[in-house]
Amino acid sequence: MQFHHHGYVSGDPRIQPAAGMGLDRPAELPDQVDVLIVGSGPAGMLTAAQLSQFPNITTRIVERRDGRLVLGQADGIQARSVETFQAFGFAEEITAEAYRITEMCFWRPDPEDPSRIVRSGRALDDEAGISEFPHLIVNQARVLDYFARVMAYAPTRMAPDYGFEFVGLEVDDDAEYPVTVTLLRTAGPDEGTERTVKAKYVVGSDGARSKVRSAIGCTLEGDKANHAWGVMDVLANTDFPDIRTKCAIQSSNGGSILLIPREGGHLFRMYVDLGVVPEDDNGAVRKTTIDEIIAKANGILAPYTLDVRNVAWHSVYEVGHRLTDRFDDVLPADVGTRTPRVFITGDACHTHSAKAGQGMNVSMQDGFNIGWKLGHVLDGRSPESLLSTYSAERQVVAQNLINFDKEWSTLMAKRPEEFENPSDLEDFYVRTAEFPAGFMTEYTPSMVIAEAKHQDLAAGFPLGKRFKSAPVRRVSDTNPVHLGHQAKADGRWRIYVFADAAPAGAASPVSDLARWLDTAPESPLAATPEGADRDAWFDVKVIYQQDHTGIDLNAVPSVFKPEVGPYRLTDLAKVYGADPKADIFEERGLDRGGVMVVVRPDQYVANVLPLTATAELGDFFAPLLPARQSQG
Repeated sequence: MQFHHHGYVSGDPRIQPAAGMGLDRPAELPDQVDVLIVGSGPAGMLTAAQLSQFPNITTRIVERRDGRLVLGQADGIQARSVETFQAFGFAEEITAEAYRITEMCFWRPDPEDPSRIVRSGRALDDEAGISEFPHLIVNQARVLDYFARVMAYAPTRMAPDYGFEFVGLEVDDDAEYPVTVTLLRTAGPDEGTERTVKAKYVVGSDGARSKVRSAIGCTLEGDKANHAWGVMDVLANTDFPDIRTKCAIQSSNGGSILLIPREGGHLFRMYVDLGVVPEDDNGAVRKTTIDEIIAKANGILAPYTLDVRNVAWHSVYEVGHRLTDRFDDVLPADVGTRTPRVFITGDACHTHSAKAGQGMNVSMQDGFNIGWKLGHVLDGRSPESLLSTYSAERQVVAQNLINFDKEWSTLMAKRPEEFENPSDLEDFYVRTAEFPAGFMTEYTPSMVIAEAKHQDLAAGFPLGKRFKSAPVRRVSDTNPVHLGHQAKADGRWRIYVFADAAPAGAASPVSDLARWLDTAPESPLAATPEGADRDAWFDVKVIYQQDHTGIDLNAVPSVFKPEVGPYRLTDLAKVYGADPKADIFEERGLDRGGVMVVVRPDQYVANVLPLTATAELGDFFAPLLPARQSQG
């Protein structure tokens, strides 16, 4: 964390100075906003947290509840989400309070006595070292609390506007504020009254029954639910030995349980198999009582017993896999003729089972994707055409999730005798670990993902996939750090310059590139607004092949040491050397002749280029930087 560059800070350094819209933020919801977010779930709150970093953009987030969420239904936090939390500044805190999954145990009927279950296997949660971040379990409400704090500490001083329910919207593309939204007051002295808010853009994060989705003519299509599960968060005494370990439990009577220990050391969640739902059920399974769910769980756990002392929450749900055909308001016939004004995220556009632990995680990545893009368009950094990439990118991700979840939930519902191999469930869990961890997303070429012409120069940073961090040494203070952890969710592009073997300051491709970045009118840095810090839009870092002791900081080109803040203080934190214990050039397959890796604000690799490919770098950013276009 860097601070003091605006002057001495004696308080909490996480609280950024108020700026722009945060200097005089109205307490009441304004009549006109740049972005109106509907729904304060994970997708909506992450979108808001990202936009809170853009001081000149008026963003408000409305929620029909009258206050913060007290008890959330989602709880699984995959490693990719923790990686995202790191960018927002609270990964360490939430990890400290969460339950950490390190192993998963598998139980099935004892071959000697099928009426009893026995432990049949264990699997490490991340045996292949997919991420340096852990797999966590923590209440969704706490995740929202952390994002609310990010918003409150941001320059815009954002906070949710509680007590507003979305009613409908109309779009007039010719208006300055094209989207007119009707809201219903659900709390306060004016409860029951309607009001309208005009917005330039609307993001619907209002769940599986999304009214925003309906308002733009989207429908969820997919498989009809045919299997029911009872889910309960409970405090209980039991002799089941793995009650504090994640477990998949299958019994001889055909029932199964997915056991998820919760944070705090006592609470745990059970997804209890309620069986196939008859076609003429007419919703009867949803009336299954908590006593029936507990009795079913005891039957599956035999010979072990479960003595439930307190039920924090319970529900019954039917597994269904549904997806919308688009994630914005542009009809298929209008693609290419207009840009979107309304977007949907999370459960509003994709639903699936809860057992893969993906709902909250994928929804947050929806929010990260659309958040920075809206920020760039409204801040004058990029053209409106950027917004069309949201639906194109995220719909593919959602379809892949549904395909995965169908296979996983089908396996969970199988009877033991239906498996060809008793270890099939365990094998699937291990074999597919990278997908549920959140690291299989791979965006295809677009205006924000380049063609893989030079992928061989950086094999460990695949185009379209998230930037996988690795250890380096920061030269200025000699500290070992993870390179990816230095990237914050501040809306900036990253350009990582992995140097050739020449020492800092010597005539080399790095020196030539640094000069071009700093002075060429075609350089993306040339688009930085006058008066802003040199790194306001682009965070440029250099990583040398030498260790930190062999790098002369004074010889490093100035573009890697920008002057920042009102006092124009030199930032020395962007210069790194290889860590002798884990050389990033070896770890990520980086060409020793040097390579540039361009990373988007949401941490996905956008381009891989030789150090000499300045023209290609300029051409990549030219369509994204209107200020640059006006010079051509």
